[in-house]
Amino acid sequence: MAEEGTIIPLLTPYKMGNFNLSHRIVLAPLLRARSYNNVPQPHAILYYSQRTTKGGLLIAECNAISATSQSHPNTPGIWSREQVEAWKPIVDAVHAKGGIFFCQIYHVGRASNPDFKQTGQAPISSTNKPLSRAPFLVPRQLEIDEIPHIVNGFRCAARNAIEAGFDGIEIHGAHGYLIDQFLKDQINDRTDKYGGSIENRCRFALEVVEAVVQEIGADRVGVRLSPFAQYNESGDSNPEALGLYMVKSLNKYGILYCHMVEPRMDISNEKGETTHCLVPMKKVFNGAFIVAGGYNKEEGNRAVAENRANLVAYGRLFLANPDLPKRFELDASLNKYDRDTFYTPDPVVGYTNYPFLEDSAGFV
Repeated sequence: MAEEGTIIPLLTPYKMGNFNLSHRIVLAPLLRARSYNNVPQPHAILYYSQRTTKGGLLIAECNAISATSQSHPNTPGIWSREQVEAWKPIVDAVHAKGGIFFCQIYHVGRASNPDFKQTGQAPISSTNKPLSRAPFLVPRQLEIDEIPHIVNGFRCAARNAIEAGFDGIEIHGAHGYLIDQFLKDQINDRTDKYGGSIENRCRFALEVVEAVVQEIGADRVGVRLSPFAQYNESGDSNPEALGLYMVKSLNKYGILYCHMVEPRMDISNEKGETTHCLVPMKKVFNGAFIVAGGYNKEEGNRAVAENRANLVAYGRLFLANPDLPKRFELDASLNKYDRDTFYTPDPVVGYTNYPFLEDSAGFV
């Protein structure tokens, strides 16, 4: 346990727009594949409420904006009345414990699971180049006149999330999904106003941001970006320039936060370490800056103490330790996560059965 009087940066309060956070530890959005038929299930009430602390920020797993925008079976959506109603008791449970709950919304684009053929349609993307990993399907490049329809899908999803009771939404613009497929020059090979220059490649993302801000207000909007990451073959030739352009552009809309994924590894470096960092983006962005990417307690504390981040999102550690803030405060040992149960359909095992600390004293 930390010595009495010792300040733990991750456990200091932070005012994020209209939200008074009691600590800096965020539940990262984590795909759990337990939303049968794309409808959130009652077992999610316990899962999210277990990880709720008064004044803590949680970001719900990615929610598809339409039936054709999903990545895997049993992932939640936010496009239908049934889904909105199913999310309400889950959100209510988080609010009952004083938590702040945001809903991540996304369109998967060409990264759709090839085994998931609910609609029988080819996936859409900024390109007609498929992922190289078999057996991903060949995507269809979106026509210019189709793009407003997709933008409107994000707008409607945001409205639905607020109706379900969420405090705000996070636009998923990372990890090689549709928005990222427009942002990255190793994917986007368009020659129209949505391709080529950084300005053109960012146009679609910013149109989505503008539409969502107009619908629910900038103070309820966050954006997740991963300029340095290469998930789903989403590399870029100049990721720092891309990241800086995006955060500068996001400032124009006055959004609440930017959630950015750390450039953890660089295969061009002999030690496997990267020389890139998110500090230039943090310095430029006017709102709250959330970082994610394999942080442990010590790294998270340093990031906050050194003003490299306002908040730190934890995924696997929070998945396996529902009382993670309390464990950090008490310097307690952590449960080990079981990767084999990350995406299984079981409503308990690897989901809600990770143990809490026996000592109930400390962080509440």
